[in-house]
Amino acid sequence: MMIRKLAIGVLALAFCACMTVGEDFAVGNVSHITVGKTTKKDVQSMFGEPWRTGLEDGEQTWTYGYYKYNLVGASQTRDLVIRYDKSGTVRSYSFNSTYPDDVQ
Repeated sequence: MMIRKLAIGVLALAFCACMTVGEDFAVGNVSHITVGKTTKKDVQSMFGEPWRTGLEDGEQTWTYGYYKYNLVGASQTRDLVIRYDKSGTVRSYSFNSTYPDDVQ
């Protein structure tokens, strides 16, 4: 009887198990980014500190990401990658999401 309860408990946890990585961000502000005009300061004002920073072709990138993984069922993810030119102005950006409300 105890083993059966334990097995049911483990299965219940497995079905509920999920993992969240990154930090949610203001998706509504993505449309306010203007290539060649928006600066790092503007981006920081709209989204806060980036979750991750890096380099692409020698120029700085900022990533805002929110990834919600489920052991069972669909995972939900969204990320915004912003690429800057040498002057700190947005050179390009990409936004991807699996959240139905984010699709425009």
